[in-house]
Amino acid sequence: MFRAHVVLKRPGFTLDASLETGPGVTVLFGPSGSGKSTFLSAVAGLAEPAEGEVVREGEILFRRGREGPPVNLPARKRRMGYVFQSYALFPHLSALANVAYPLRGVPDARQRSRRLLARMGLEGLGHRYPAELSGGQRQRVAVARALAVEPRTLLLDEPFAALDLHVRRRLRREIRSVLEELEIPVLLVTHDREEALALGDRVVVLDDGRVTAEGMPVEVLGRPRTEGVARLTGVENLLPLAVEEVLAEEGLVRCGRGDFSLEVPLAEVEVGATLSVGIRASDILLASVRPSGISAQNVLSARVVSVRREGAMVEVGLESAEIPLVGHVTPRAARELQLAPGAQVWAVIKATSCLVMNDGPSDGGLPQRRAARSHVASPK
Repeated sequence: MFRAHVVLKRPGFTLDASLETGPGVTVLFGPSGSGKSTFLSAVAGLAEPAEGEVVREGEILFRRGREGPPVNLPARKRRMGYVFQSYALFPHLSALANVAYPLRGVPDARQRSRRLLARMGLEGLGHRYPAELSGGQRQRVAVARALAVEPRTLLLDEPFAALDLHVRRRLRREIRSVLEELEIPVLLVTHDREEALALGDRVVVLDDGRVTAEGMPVEVLGRPRTEGVARLTGVENLLPLAVEEVLAEEGLVRCGRGDFSLEVPLAEVEVGATLSVGIRASDILLASVRPSGISAQNVLSARVVSVRREGAMVEVGLESAEIPLVGHVTPRAARELQLAPGAQVWAVIKATSCLVMNDGPSDGGLPQRRAARSHVASPK
């Protein structure tokens, strides 16, 4: 088992976070500035915490402010492989020499390095320098170098961030197969939800230097239970609604605000309580006429406020009973529905797709939705 508790103070920011894990990939997930990379640096011995403890299989790597004598093993003795976001390859060394660098003095260093390059799909490229390699190839060299010392813990600090989406997805699959063979604790820092779901065995969510959620990625990131995690995972609609009726036998709660009413999954709440309900934009279906004979519990009359192309999708700003919403549709759907500001539509939302937050609303949830009104354009 590997466990770490890190308290590190910097001007205007305090990191106070802990985790416990075993072999497999633990994702440190959160926004920029939440303390993810700082936590990794402290675990590796590159940053010195004010207090805390880092223990791997009973071996104390760091201890301060805890029972027992202080311990602070230098980074080179912690047996940790570290892949930086920038890869940190030596530009004047070949790929082979980069991988062999931490093996200085080891008799079979070059042979071991060649095997690692081949394992990473770089056989025959050991003579090339970093400038002669693609971003994906440099990333593979960095992982090979981290594995050269046969680490007992592997640390990956946003290793795919500098790659384009296509390369990133392909490399994730390749790296995942390598990580599964290691059978050691792997800590992976990312703020990419897709990456966390694709690579993580478990996830620890960091926000403002604190752990706010942890568990299986599909549970924590797929169906977030707090507003903070919902915002981090890109839930576009967060609505503060009052509980109007608890329909226990039907497994539903009816909640609303003014003339707006929504049925959501059953939760332990009382009539009159306030819930924060999250709805992903992709879970809102739009229709030009009122649908009938469907299983969805929520069919809402809405007015289109804005239409804006966002990459491969079209973001549609809506207003239903003065409650702002955001939905996503394809460009074809936007054309066929003739979506434009002022159009009347029906928004269809399955009750099971609504996320009920267990921490209640924090800031009303509405201002960020109103901001969408300033973007008014026709889909391209």
